[in-house]
Amino acid sequence: MERKNAWEKYPEGEKRDEVFRFAEDYRRFLSDCKTERECTDALYGQAAAAGYRDLDELIAAGTAVKAGDKIVARNMGKALAMFIVGKKSIEEGMNILGAHIDSPRLDLKQVPLYEDTELAMLDTHYYGGVKKYQWVALPLALHGVICKKDGTTVTVNVGDKPGDPVFGVSDLLIHLSADQLEKKAAKVIEGENLDLLIGSIPAQEDGDEDKKDKKDRVKANILDILAKEYGMDEEDFLSAEIEVVPAGEAKDYGFDRSMIMGYGHDDRVCAYPSFMAMLETDAPEYTSVCLLVDKEEIGSVGATGMHSRFFENCVAEVLNLTGSYSELALRRAMKNSKVLSSDVSAAFDPNFPSVMEKRNAAYFGNGLVFNKYTGSRGKSGSNDANAEYMAKLRRILEEDGVAFQTSELGKVDQGGGGTIAYSLANYGMNVIDSGVAVLNMHAPWEIISKVDLYEAYRGYIAFLREA
Repeated sequence: MERKNAWEKYPEGEKRDEVFRFAEDYRRFLSDCKTERECTDALYGQAAAAGYRDLDELIAAGTAVKAGDKIVARNMGKALAMFIVGKKSIEEGMNILGAHIDSPRLDLKQVPLYEDTELAMLDTHYYGGVKKYQWVALPLALHGVICKKDGTTVTVNVGDKPGDPVFGVSDLLIHLSADQLEKKAAKVIEGENLDLLIGSIPAQEDGDEDKKDKKDRVKANILDILAKEYGMDEEDFLSAEIEVVPAGEAKDYGFDRSMIMGYGHDDRVCAYPSFMAMLETDAPEYTSVCLLVDKEEIGSVGATGMHSRFFENCVAEVLNLTGSYSELALRRAMKNSKVLSSDVSAAFDPNFPSVMEKRNAAYFGNGLVFNKYTGSRGKSGSNDANAEYMAKLRRILEEDGVAFQTSELGKVDQGGGGTIAYSLANYGMNVIDSGVAVLNMHAPWEIISKVDLYEAYRGYIAFLREA
C-alpha cells in the first residue's frame, strides 16, 4: 500500500503557510518548555486564558458543571488533565488524548557538588533510555526548582537565555582515546562519568592560613555564586529538582525548512497538538479529555505517572460536579472511553535501513502514525489495539482528509518500546498508539516533519469530534 506524501495536500500559498505557522508556534513552545514543570505551567496558563476553570477551585466552591464546561487540573506541577464536558453523560465514555511531557535527560544527584583538581563539578544520574555517549561535548543548560525548608521555591533556568553561560560533560581527546574506542558503545561513556563541569575560579583567600580554608576553594566560589543568585546553600540541593538539558532553541531543519530539530520531541510533539486540538474543540458529543503525564520514560511510575490514580480521581471529581457520581458510573465512564495514546514512533532512517521492515515503517511526510501494537519481540509489554477500533479510526480520518500511516517500532527481534497505552487499556478502554515519526529518538536533538505534526493536530481534532 502506498501513501501519498502529505506535503502534496498543501501546495505553496495559504494552505502551506498554515502548516508552517502551526509548526512555528510549536517550535517556540519546544524551545521554551524543556521540563515537565515548564510544560505544565505554560499549558495550564494557556488553558486558563482559554476559559478552562481549575478543578480544585470548582470542588472547593461546590460549583456544578454542565455540558460545554471546560475544566483543567494539575498534578504536583508535573502533569495536566483537561476536560470539556460533553452533551452525553460521562458514563457513556470519553474521547481521550493521552501523551507524556517528560523526556530523557540528566538529573542532578541529591549531593551533586564537588571539586576535583580545582574544577567544580556536578554529579548526575541519567533519566530514561539514553545513549550516554551522545551527552558529552555539547552545551547543556540547567532547568528546575530549588525548594527550601522555609517553604519557598526558587526557579532555576540558566543556559538558554541570551548571555547565559552553558555547561557540559567533557569527552576524552581523540589523541588519547585508543582504549576508549575499543569499548562497546554502551561502555564508551559510563553513567558515573556524566558529570557536569561548572567552574574553575577559586574563592579568594581571606587571610586565614588554616588548611581547611584552602580546600575546595573552587567549590566554595560556586557556592558563593549560588547563594547570591538563588539564596541557597549546599544542603538545599537535597530538596532540589534540577534537570540537565541541551542548551539552545529548536531550529528549522533542511534547506526547505520542512523539519524541526529540537530537544524533547518525544513526546512534546504529540502533547502540543493534543493540547491545541482541545482548544479547537467546543460542545462535543462525548466528553473530550487531554491527559499529559510525567514519568513515561521511566515506566510511568510514581504519583505523576500514568500508573497513579490522578486521572481516575479527576474523572470521579468531574462526575461528582455533574451530579452523577457513583462507583459504577466511574467504572463505566472509564470502560466506555476511547483513547489515542499519543506517542512518537521511529521514522525510517536511510542511514540505518537494516533495523526497519520497509512495508511496516513510518516515513517523514506520510502523516499521523498508528502503531497497533508496540512492545518488544513477541509484543511483550504491548497494548494490541482491536481491529474494530482501528477500522473506526480509519473511517474518521479518511472522511476528514487526514493523512495517516501505520508502523511497527522496527523489525520484530530488533528491540522495541512501550507507551502509556497499556495503563489506560487496563480499564477496558479502546486504546491505540498514534503520534508523529521521529528521527534521532532519545538523542539530545531529535527531528520531526512539520507536515506530520500538522496532520497529527488535524487527526486529534477529528478524533475528539467524531470518535
